[in-house]
Amino acid sequence: MALNLYYHPLSSSCWKVLIALDEMGIAFEPRFLDLADTGEREMFLALWPTGKIPLLVDGTRVVPETSIIVEYLSRHYAEPDRSLLPREPDANLEVRLMDRVLDLYAMTPMQVVVADRLRANHERDPIAVAKARETLAMVYGLLERRLDDRPWMAGERFSLADCTAAPALFYAATIVPLPATCHRLGGYYERLLQRPSVARVLEEARPYFQFYPFREALPARFLPAAGG
Repeated sequence: MALNLYYHPLSSSCWKVLIALDEMGIAFEPRFLDLADTGEREMFLALWPTGKIPLLVDGTRVVPETSIIVEYLSRHYAEPDRSLLPREPDANLEVRLMDRVLDLYAMTPMQVVVADRLRANHERDPIAVAKARETLAMVYGLLERRLDDRPWMAGERFSLADCTAAPALFYAATIVPLPATCHRLGGYYERLLQRPSVARVLEEARPYFQFYPFREALPARFLPAAGG
């Protein structure tokens, strides 16, 4: 029975799982989800009441939450040499640590700022936005130090941590640009964007970037083609 992934091409959380699926070479059925459609929304909430995407459905088993989805896929579908979670305990802990750091201190504050821009002016929270921007600036410095001489976020091999870093940093950089002083982070970011699995999610998202609240801050190379 085919794996089904409910997702949207613009979602940073969905990118994380799409990149992982690509890296592990796992076939799946993409289920484009329009939560603005009442029927689709009711169907999806019946599967997973939080309404959060992505959501993996494997037969009768429903697997939510991005890191859990990637671990599930690594355990049950990935070839051993393509798993995104190392078997060696200390290496595994480092991957999990960086996954959590990126989710909590890059992805989450980025989403706070984006969500705030979607609100009406009288509902906006400038204090929360300022705090989120401070957190992004902090995590850039943390990542710069942590990367040291690593080619990838948690070591020598591309891992779950890099699947998290790609969407988190791509969108975060439109809110708080990566500092020019963070040379290691800047170099890593460019390597990440050139990774084929990352390039593919960016290309799929391109037509939808017009709906991104900070689209004016997107690098020109990722903007939809004229007339697209």
